[in-house]
Amino acid sequence: MGGRVTMAAPGVLELPSIDDGRTKRGDHVVVVFNNDVNTFEEVFEILIVATNCSVEEAEMETWEVDQLGKSVVHQADREICEEIAEIIRTIGIRVEVHQE
Repeated sequence: MGGRVTMAAPGVLELPSIDDGRTKRGDHVVVVFNNDVNTFEEVFEILIVATNCSVEEAEMETWEVDQLGKSVVHQADREICEEIAEIIRTIGIRVEVHQE
């Protein structure tokens, strides 16, 4: 094994920016409200589809909807929020878009 390992000098690794148009912050929010119809799993899955969020974020927001009655699930400009709200509404849950 007597090989030699050469280490590179320390530096900063820059990750590429991924922007699908749904990651920008804006002045509107999407609010999802709890109901007696949709399951935890249905809300969880639609949040991932609609907002492109992580599993962890979707789980936290779905918990808020379930336990607190509502959750802000996305922030962006009005057009993006309306598009996201329409996707979430496809499961029959109440969704509102508000200006912050």
